[in-house]
Amino acid sequence: MSDVSRENHGSSPTSTLFDRVGGLDFFERLAARFYVGVRSDPVLLALYPQPDDLDSARWRLASFLAQYWGGPTTYSDERGHPRLRMRHATFPIDEAMRDRWLAHMAAALEGCDLPGTVSADDARIIRGEMGDYFFRAADHLRNV
Repeated sequence: MSDVSRENHGSSPTSTLFDRVGGLDFFERLAARFYVGVRSDPVLLALYPQPDDLDSARWRLASFLAQYWGGPTTYSDERGHPRLRMRHATFPIDEAMRDRWLAHMAAALEGCDLPGTVSADDARIIRGEMGDYFFRAADHLRNV
């Protein structure tokens, strides 16, 4: 996990993005919304080894993102180091596939409510931080 994931941007000097968005519940909702989009996208869905059962993929995404943004280390405790590039190497990910993934993630992120305690400015900052990370990570996974 990078130090960037633990940077301070909220009002509390010790708050993580995980805390600012309301914890694991937010990441579970984000992953669920993302996979609604994946299910509706036959091109992206074809990359999944078990397209009829995305529950484990949804859990992996939620727990990875929660950990990355400062939450519990459940993902690494159960699966080891994330090794995102290695785990995605067998799937053909070109610029178009990256953009499909990003479109679904952007829609999921935009549709996920943040806690009522988050100001409009902070919500914009949080969504910007997450969107920037998603672009960098997805672009890094391109292999075609």
